[in-house]
Amino acid sequence: MKKKFIGTILALSLAASLITGCGKTVDPNSDDVLYVYNAGEYIDPDILDQFTEETGINVVYDEFETNEIMYPKVESGAAIYDLICPSDYMIEKMLANDLLQPIDYSKVPNYENIGKEYIEQSTFDPEHKYTIPYCWGTVGILYNKTMVDEPVDSWSILWNEKYKNNILMQDSVRDAYAVALKYLGYSLNSTDHDEIEEACELLQKQKHLVQAYVVDQVRDKMIGNEAAIGVIYSGEALYTQRQNPDLEYVIPKEGTNMWIDAWVIPKNARHLENAHAFLNFLCRADIACKNFEYITYSTPNTKVRDLVEDESLKNSEIAFPDLSQYHNLETFKFLGDKGEKYLNGMWREVKSY
Repeated sequence: MKKKFIGTILALSLAASLITGCGKTVDPNSDDVLYVYNAGEYIDPDILDQFTEETGINVVYDEFETNEIMYPKVESGAAIYDLICPSDYMIEKMLANDLLQPIDYSKVPNYENIGKEYIEQSTFDPEHKYTIPYCWGTVGILYNKTMVDEPVDSWSILWNEKYKNNILMQDSVRDAYAVALKYLGYSLNSTDHDEIEEACELLQKQKHLVQAYVVDQVRDKMIGNEAAIGVIYSGEALYTQRQNPDLEYVIPKEGTNMWIDAWVIPKNARHLENAHAFLNFLCRADIACKNFEYITYSTPNTKVRDLVEDESLKNSEIAFPDLSQYHNLETFKFLGDKGEKYLNGMWREVKSY
């Protein structure tokens, strides 16, 4: 959530000194440092300060906007991190390319707070050796009730000419194609070229209606009444509703993506003890609760809900949904290098249309 600026840091092995998220200069060769790579605005920065205060370990924190931006940097070794928080399908890809090392769960006793259902749902880590679930949620439609005067229950509204220049789409190949594929009745993990081409044509037909392809800006634009409809992650939707009560979030009847983001340790990580200490810290109930209240993404930590003091947050159907009422929810899978390359090529066709 955009409540406080978190400085972005890089130049790991080449720099004589580095700046932590709280502005402190540290020696990059020190043992008391931890390099973390996380999605943008995806942690309470006060937690980083608290971790340093409690442990003496300085957190050097860097952010990425999408999984696709993160992956090549990690694969090439251009930057070395101790902890990264990718999404489900990207973790599957990182495992397939031998980029991760197992977590020593004996050093993360608070891991017991993570619900077994979320561990079992982490099919991208079939042996449950490499990940600790961090956040989860769905992708759906956020709409402004003062600007949309009809029932919203389907992805079809994103192709309604009435909302031309008032629609926000995710600037993400997987999320954009997931919308089109589910609308067409296909799996969001489809590798069938005919189905993907059909989805491509659908996205191209939609393009003249789209105000912008964005990521984090969906939240800000919807809060500011700059658009009527946006494709958004459930945690972002919850935050926007607290800022603008005219906003409503729905999971379309055709189904959607149910995602899990999880912490992993790269194979070339240098500060393993510090990484495990940070993982254990994040799994602590009070810390997980504080983080949840800040980023408002659903948490797999089973102890958190009882600690939430805000009744509207504790009882939120977005933060704590009954998923049994929905069908056709799918988790993204790694499509293989060929499948991914093909989909990326088709996304470029949409963007250049």
